[in-house]
Amino acid sequence: MSRTENIFKPALEGKKIPILTLDNKWHRLFTQYNPSPQMKKWEAEVNDLLKRQGKLTTEVKEIRILKKKMMDEIVGLADEVEQGNKKSEKKLEENKRLINECNEKIDAYQDELLDLPKQIDAVNYNLMLFTMEICYEQIQNNTNDIKEIAEWITQIRKELKKKLIRKQEKEVANGNLYQYMHQVFGAEVIEIFDMQYNPEVKKIVPPGKEKDSDGEARPDKEVAADKGEDELNAELARKLAARE
Repeated sequence: MSRTENIFKPALEGKKIPILTLDNKWHRLFTQYNPSPQMKKWEAEVNDLLKRQGKLTTEVKEIRILKKKMMDEIVGLADEVEQGNKKSEKKLEENKRLINECNEKIDAYQDELLDLPKQIDAVNYNLMLFTMEICYEQIQNNTNDIKEIAEWITQIRKELKKKLIRKQEKEVANGNLYQYMHQVFGAEVIEIFDMQYNPEVKKIVPPGKEKDSDGEARPDKEVAADKGEDELNAELARKLAARE
């Protein structure tokens, strides 16, 4: 047997199901993005029944208003008929006929109104079952996607960690080469070896020992604002490693 028969139907037993097509949250979740033809069918049926219910309720009220008006007229017409007014007699009979028609329509509409809630509940029940099927499918698909994305993120973190370490190693190597050549050629070393930046500028120094151009130690807040890219990358690598 299907999940609908084994799980969904038993889960709905004794539950008061709201009219789904009147629920804005239901529309946002299930009808805004490519609803299936079957869902559209159930939705349209529920809405048609609701419209019929509303129309009948309105017509019953209007018929009762018309009936009361004619009954009030009958009171005055009866007095005129007793006085021998033939025109009033004809009008009186017409009002009685119309009142009978009103009563017949009211009875028929009320009978239909009594049955409509059952029809609405039945179609709404089918719509809820179908909604549960769609919900289950979407949750399973989303869960699979979440697992796949999580695996991708884990792999990217590992690769990022390796890349950051490799980058730092390359920069340290450049720094060592620069220092050696700087001792021989001085500041011209940057032009001689076509270096894109001065490794000394990006060199990481122990916290608290940073100095300015005059050799004076700078305040920690000032130093923090000037932290090199390498130090930030190192911190990121440590955080990624801690999460694994």
